[in-house]
Amino acid sequence: MVAGEASGDLHGAAVVRALKRLAPEAEVAGVGGDGMAGEGMRMLHHIRGLSFMGFLEVVRNLPAIRALEKLLLREVESRRPDVVVLIDYPGFNLRFARKVKERGVPVLYYISPQVWAWNRGRVRRMARFVDRMKVVFPFEVGIYRKEGIDVEWVGHPLAEHAGVQCSREEFARREHLDPGRKIIGLFPGSRAQEIERILPVMARAAEEVRRTRALQVAIGVAPNLGPSLIRKHLPAGADIRLVEHATHELMAHADAAMVTSGTATLETGWFGTPMAVVYRTSPATYFIGRMLVDVPSIGLVNIVAGRKIVPEFVQHDMTVNNLADAIGRILDDPAYASAMRRDLAAIRELLGPPGASVKVAQGILDLAEGH
Repeated sequence: MVAGEASGDLHGAAVVRALKRLAPEAEVAGVGGDGMAGEGMRMLHHIRGLSFMGFLEVVRNLPAIRALEKLLLREVESRRPDVVVLIDYPGFNLRFARKVKERGVPVLYYISPQVWAWNRGRVRRMARFVDRMKVVFPFEVGIYRKEGIDVEWVGHPLAEHAGVQCSREEFARREHLDPGRKIIGLFPGSRAQEIERILPVMARAAEEVRRTRALQVAIGVAPNLGPSLIRKHLPAGADIRLVEHATHELMAHADAAMVTSGTATLETGWFGTPMAVVYRTSPATYFIGRMLVDVPSIGLVNIVAGRKIVPEFVQHDMTVNNLADAIGRILDDPAYASAMRRDLAAIRELLGPPGASVKVAQGILDLAEGH
């Protein structure tokens, strides 16, 4: 199994757990994080150090990428696994899938590359080296089926673990927050480059909003990063609480949020929390991405909804003033915030019922048996 980032490790851990229940004798090895390791996967490589993104960043890290690919191919050739399971992380996994297939090993892909946003022509090529595709959005089925790929919509794994274990009062008390004051949640991402480019603007915008309101600000710290990197990019003297191991609780109990584009927008939307979606990358990566990506929105929460239900601020539009204005409107305009919550409530229905991990695990076993 290969998962290259924090969200992939979370979803991969649930699949490993389901596999162990269905087939206790199953041996699992691969790339992931503490979640997959904790469920019994033999670690070949940890996701620490893989959280780079962007075209130039990938080029700079090519030696590490090639070394990882060689390590995994040696494992495939020596151990001859019954199935290779690839979870999201398309920059690496699509290339690796082709090389695995050349060695005669079946490939199951879970959480498909977002080909509906970039390069749909790639789907035709994927049909040659992906045996089974397990997708998390219903609209993806037709895209892959059209090219003859064995595809199944399993629902989104978010439905399995997006719960909260405590009330707002309990959460606030534990995290040294005041439950009687509004909370702004900041979710700057799980990659070092995202923290560097996005968090300082988020933090200054939150401070600007708080300047004229009785608010408190908290950051959801990605488990693969830790607090030291977060503190490094906060403005001097900023009064911001760092929340570890309770990201979903912060999403659920925040009154408004700033969220870096990615799975976190779906997670925040799942809890119905009004938000602004943000993103900024290097100028070169943004320029190349503009030529390749063809979607009206970048936030998954808007893409799944099929329309823009939360504001987005990308690249040059991601400014302190723009973010402060957007969050200020959510906090000060109850009708606007309520309308956004109603629109976000539909996200749960669109993501399907719980059970994705068990369906994927059963698909893995079926493919292994057929092989």
